Amino acid sequence: MGHYSHKRQILGALIATTVSFGAQAQLAQNLTIHPKALALGNAVTADPPGVMAIHYNPAGLTRLDGRQLEVNLMSVYLDIDADFTAPEGYEIFGIDGLETDPLTGKQRDPVANTHSHTNNVALYLPGYGILRAPPGPAVAPSAGISVNPPGSKLTFANAFYLPLAAGFYRDKDDPGRYQPQATALQRTTYLSPTVGYEINNEWAVGAGIHLSHMGIAADQYMRAPNMLLGVAEILQDAFNCESGDEPLQPWLALCGGNVGPWDDIGALNINVQETLSPTYALGVMWEPTDWFRWGASYTSEADMNMKGTFEIEYTDDWSGFWQSVNGSVLGAITSAILSLPSGAPREAGNVSMDLVYPQHFQTGISVDVHPKLTLNADIGWTDYAQWDAFVFRFDRNLEFLNAARILSPDNATPNTLRLPLGFKSQWNWAFGAELHVSSRLDLRAGVEIRDSVIPDDQRQVMAPFGGANLYSVGMGYQWDKDTEIDMNLSYLHSVETIPADTSCNVNCDNITNIIYNPYAGLDIKTSLRVVMAGLSFRTKF
Repeated sequence: MGHYSHKRQILGALIATTVSFGAQAQLAQNLTIHPKALALGNAVTADPPGVMAIHYNPAGLTRLDGRQLEVNLMSVYLDIDADFTAPEGYEIFGIDGLETDPLTGKQRDPVANTHSHTNNVALYLPGYGILRAPPGPAVAPSAGISVNPPGSKLTFANAFYLPLAAGFYRDKDDPGRYQPQATALQRTTYLSPTVGYEINNEWAVGAGIHLSHMGIAADQYMRAPNMLLGVAEILQDAFNCESGDEPLQPWLALCGGNVGPWDDIGALNINVQETLSPTYALGVMWEPTDWFRWGASYTSEADMNMKGTFEIEYTDDWSGFWQSVNGSVLGAITSAILSLPSGAPREAGNVSMDLVYPQHFQTGISVDVHPKLTLNADIGWTDYAQWDAFVFRFDRNLEFLNAARILSPDNATPNTLRLPLGFKSQWNWAFGAELHVSSRLDLRAGVEIRDSVIPDDQRQVMAPFGGANLYSVGMGYQWDKDTEIDMNLSYLHSVETIPADTSCNVNCDNITNIIYNPYAGLDIKTSLRVVMAGLSFRTKF
């Protein structure tokens, strides 16, 4: 039955990679767009900032007069940590993961009781894939223009920005390299023609079409610490493979390469993208008095069929093991019956996945409680419940899908795979305060409560995003009658604890899992810290 393990693990590697990308989406939203919005905890639906009202509430464009140009720079610093702790009695099929491997002289599981750390940012470059930025903070730019013809109630605008961006890379020997060594997920809105219309002194509406690129990529090492590979290692020990003699040749051969629960299988590269992913945005604002404003906005979902390529490079030990098995009499017969791996050193092809960029609704108020103080409050909803499952399609029949079909006929065919997720939609709260120090200077502070959409049994190392609060401070300065400058400093911290055998995306250890579990049996604690410092410059031209 060892072949089932192999096929499930490779299958799981592909699945887990894509699942993790999706999981990152929740907390990566609205983190790289506008300094004023971040400074107010993203509670700006009734008080949208400048040209980026295109994103937060298109009706807010009616507050801009003349022709305006806006440029934003957001510096992002990531700090991602993970601890892999072996609980008491840590073993795979009776093999102690903490004992010394006689072949290598090192601990059998090199990951157990180690620490992973990275602060390297990766971006997705359309047409290329993962772009590893130099160590340290990375910069996310955005820019836009708006035009309000004299005497017109219409304001036209367009902007380039990143509504969603997340990515990092680790050292190649970092223990977190199995989930993954490098990854990038990015949605780039390159055109967003939008118009705001002032109905009267109290009401304004807006609408726009957003044309975006969506890219996902990952480089990941693979291993399979499960019971079936534990059996393989014990059999190799029983055959005394170290001696070079195989007692059951030519009937059965298991010594073509060293395999075991903590040995590397290979490396996976996957890269998919959608070059044109349109959504539309609607907004409304109501300002019945000088001290109260209400706003609401809606951004539609986007159905995407992302296409790209995948490649798996197997280790020499892994390929050699299966070539040896297939070269024996019993191995050849078993392979023919059960579609065992042939021992190919490499598999590659095209893959596509259906992904829905979720719809989003947000509403909020802005109240001048004092001539010197304005308070904002928002509540927003993102429809992640529609991520009940992901569907993958491959351009050919694959060996591991044949095996998955046997184990899970409802979710797999020879060239398709359905992965249940069970994500949750969330209502998130946001609050902001603005102190009007003078006619030119505003001081701001805000907090956004960002609950996780990822169920406890779907936690993972690749997407260390649980529930977290976003804390921000900032300022706005009227440089002259035509120029405004906004700044922010924001901080987000998320900590997740994943006890052994509680999340089948990372550390389950039972035999029936089809999800990739590179850290089976280990207790895991993840920590994500994000620091963002932004600068916005807007002027008339």
